[in-house]
Amino acid sequence: MRFADLDSGDIALFTRADEVLTKAHHPQRHQVAAAMLGASGRVYVGLHLGSRRVNICAESSALAAAQIAGEESITTALAVCLGTAGTAQVTNPCGVCRELLATYCPDAMVLLDVEGTVRKAAARDLLPLPWLRPEETDWAAALPALRNDGGR
Repeated sequence: MRFADLDSGDIALFTRADEVLTKAHHPQRHQVAAAMLGASGRVYVGLHLGSRRVNICAESSALAAAQIAGEESITTALAVCLGTAGTAQVTNPCGVCRELLATYCPDAMVLLDVEGTVRKAAARDLLPLPWLRPEETDWAAALPALRNDGGR
């Protein structure tokens, strides 16, 4: 995976997500906030919604807000949670959010915690082998077979 360095816009987006989380944080109901920058320059925020049985990710609610507003594309996305020191830190998207980001905004850059350093990568690279139905692929499905080349 190729990573890119951050810019001042990324810091501003982090600050916006931090503001949402600071205002709404609840240890069970609102653990994560997200912010997404649209190509229009508008910022869309989302908040994790949780109950005893159901959780809705902050990234999916921010993406829904952008879709509802008619945003053409998302350029940058991130989510934050509270770290052990009680301050916001970047948190990586779950598998469902990676699939949504790759579907709705594959070219968007997503801020990630890469072993303690915040970097960014394209949404399409976060889920290298997405789930697809056989009719959605451009290759013929095959039955499993043993390989004799040692996996090369």
